[in-house]
Amino acid sequence: MRFTRWVFNAAGIYGLILLTPFLFLERRIAAPAALLSHPEYFYGFVLVGIACQVLFLIIARDPVRLRPAMIAGMIEKFPFALIVPVLWMQGRVQTPVVVFAGFDFLWGILFAAAYLRTPKG
Repeated sequence: MRFTRWVFNAAGIYGLILLTPFLFLERRIAAPAALLSHPEYFYGFVLVGIACQVLFLIIARDPVRLRPAMIAGMIEKFPFALIVPVLWMQGRVQTPVVVFAGFDFLWGILFAAAYLRTPKG
């Protein structure tokens, strides 16, 4: 259980550190490039991401009972990690985004390992 708790605690803390500043950067990130004509999409995305990080911290507290929620964690990590390289090859995202997608892929692998190592409740 120590591995699973460590993985989900670390992922939650990492994600909160990474995502929380976005709440204060909308004008700098989305608005200048006209990436989002609706700021509610930007904030909605960031806040859902933050909610996922809180979920990871909750899973770390009781991994056996919340083992099914680990599947949601993998769904949160893998699609982004898989689509970003495709977008990069199309010239639609910059290289730093690919790096962060690689981190998401790594977290997804760790989530899968934690899921497999956690006994069914």
